[in-house]
Amino acid sequence: MLVLGIESSCDETAAAVVEDGARILSSVVASQVPTHEKYGGVVPELASREHLRKISPIVDEALRQAAVGLEEIDAFAVTEGPGLIGSLLVGVVYGKALARALGKPLVGVNHLEGHIHAVLLEYKMAQREEPAAETPELPAVTLVVSGGHTSLFFVETRSRNGAPVFSYRPLGQTRDDAAGEAFDKVAKLLALGYPGGPIIDRLAVFGNAHAVEFGRVKMKGNPLDFSFSGLKTAVLYRVRGTELAIEADARRAWRKAAGRVTIDDLRAHCSQATLDLAASFQQAVVTDLIERTLAAAETARVQTILVSGGVACNSLLRRQFAQAGRARALQVFFPSPVLSTDNAAMIAAAGYYKLRAGQRADHHLTAHASFPLGT
Repeated sequence: MLVLGIESSCDETAAAVVEDGARILSSVVASQVPTHEKYGGVVPELASREHLRKISPIVDEALRQAAVGLEEIDAFAVTEGPGLIGSLLVGVVYGKALARALGKPLVGVNHLEGHIHAVLLEYKMAQREEPAAETPELPAVTLVVSGGHTSLFFVETRSRNGAPVFSYRPLGQTRDDAAGEAFDKVAKLLALGYPGGPIIDRLAVFGNAHAVEFGRVKMKGNPLDFSFSGLKTAVLYRVRGTELAIEADARRAWRKAAGRVTIDDLRAHCSQATLDLAASFQQAVVTDLIERTLAAAETARVQTILVSGGVACNSLLRRQFAQAGRARALQVFFPSPVLSTDNAAMIAAAGYYKLRAGQRADHHLTAHASFPLGT
């Protein structure tokens, strides 16, 4: 089965062709970073306009790279939520139009479910190349961590008419800022650039991650919930009215005049105190993500952890998660960076299993800014 996936939940316009939920024939992503970086974050109206401009050529390019015609596609899968409503509607309407014009099945996919399937897709492809390759065993605990989401799920499968059916149970979520959002806001405060996560990750290696001690966040109610607003505010208070604020203002002016800058240029315009603060902030976020995920795995009594979403590209998170997994005899799986960030291959892969299970969307399918996964 060839499934064409379409993803447009935020600021990437993406299309992909995936065969049998396990082989990527093409995956094309158009980033909007140049559009939004001067604002230090995604501007919803600009994002939806960019999707309108790019959706058709991106789908055409995905078909071209897959070397298939539109009539050869067996079904379509589109992200229906959660995300920016204007952005989502572009992908949903385009996918509905294609499916109706060709008389092919259509299925809506939760964006978070797509991120979970990104991990499974990665290892299914590896197993096709090497049957003995290690693959995730379900049930598992999944951490989906990105600019818009920080959530923990219990994931398992059951068989229905010979097809695997995935189910998801929420275990914890952020009560305020998502981890990726906190990275972006701290990077904006320090005038480091956008997107903040990759920049802080690259600068942090030059700082002392233990120079600034941030308090551990204790959650009332569900201990598996996250909160990063207080950590972000702690950084703000450490910067406000100090030499770090003066330095950030100077760096902001320099960046505006210089335009595109390299990480080495940026490092040269950062004091050691700024580098230490960035490294300590990153360490605090990573520690919190890992500790709560390990606690979730212990509570759910599983041996497998899946980690996906844009923040899953963070090198410190990957390294320390791997160390923690080895220490506790847990399997920890990450997708490659290209499948960690928003893409349409993960939507096509998740859609494939929905289609196999008999799920179909009709003309009533629409976008949902808020779209919970699981019950």
